[in-house]
Amino acid sequence: MSNLSVNTITDASGGSTASINGLTPQASNMAATFNRIINGAMTIDQRNAGAAVTITNTGALTYTADRWGAYGSAASKFTVQQSTTAPDGFSNSIVATSSSAYSVGTSEIFKITQMVEGFNSVDLSFGNSSAKTITISFWVRSSLTGTFGGAVLNSNFNRSYPFSYTIFSSNTWEKKTVTIAGDTTGTWVGSTNGIGLQVIWSLGAGSGISDIAGSWVSANKQSATGATSVVGTSGATFYITGVQLEAGSFGSSFAHENYGDTLRKCQRYYSTGITGAGSRFGDNYYVSNGQHKVTLRATPTIVMSSGPNGYYLANQDGFVSYTAGGSSGALYVTYTASAEL
Repeated sequence: MSNLSVNTITDASGGSTASINGLTPQASNMAATFNRIINGAMTIDQRNAGAAVTITNTGALTYTADRWGAYGSAASKFTVQQSTTAPDGFSNSIVATSSSAYSVGTSEIFKITQMVEGFNSVDLSFGNSSAKTITISFWVRSSLTGTFGGAVLNSNFNRSYPFSYTIFSSNTWEKKTVTIAGDTTGTWVGSTNGIGLQVIWSLGAGSGISDIAGSWVSANKQSATGATSVVGTSGATFYITGVQLEAGSFGSSFAHENYGDTLRKCQRYYSTGITGAGSRFGDNYYVSNGQHKVTLRATPTIVMSSGPNGYYLANQDGFVSYTAGGSSGALYVTYTASAEL
């Protein structure tokens, strides 16, 4: 038997890691399990298939690429779209584009955000003395330069950590890393399907909803004081991709995962499908079954494309639709099911 060549590399914590025949364990494969952000590479866009979405003030998030919500206190001040402009190693990003030069009011916020489910953040132990430090890393590119803001918040909007980062060069991809000591107080959702935490990237925030970056506060603060306002400049752009949130005080290389794995994770919150063939039920109704591709986070809101009068017996696994007085209205109808946080 011939001798095997053993190489030594330095791992992320500064120790030595052996590799056999030049092959080394891939830390990014393990990190894929621990990234709390879903679709951080912006590859999945079930709703919009790359089309631009105008963010309206509906009192709720408007979803763009899967798992990525956007919100504006005033309607139609920016759009969001999946983009193929991306840094090396990535195929997609999402881009927010300002629709006008808007002066943000004191209590107004314009943002891109992702809600992290409690089941996926419970091990961070926020709200306890053992709360873990987290690191958020991401790639960003903007037509503007300067200090930008964001925040981590709990589900009640009464514990928040404003953070800041600097974009040095316009229209250039830059990687940013933000390390945050875990919150040892406050109320945080634990091992449930509710909102464990939310991460915000501000595109413009008023002074009343901003605070000094770098510490936890018992208030709803969603950006850093004095941060650049993207919606303040007409036509300004803000791209983001490669988003990762992990436990620890350093940011690992982005954990790329199989497209199908990411899609299945996204389908827990939003899914599309086609009902099975309808059949007669009694004299006046035709019914058909819709089966979700994966078990959804919660009982969903279902929207059917045409035909059925409604649905019943909906749960996380599927539903039954019905049509009154028709012979084929419920046959093979397309639908969407949303169980977003």
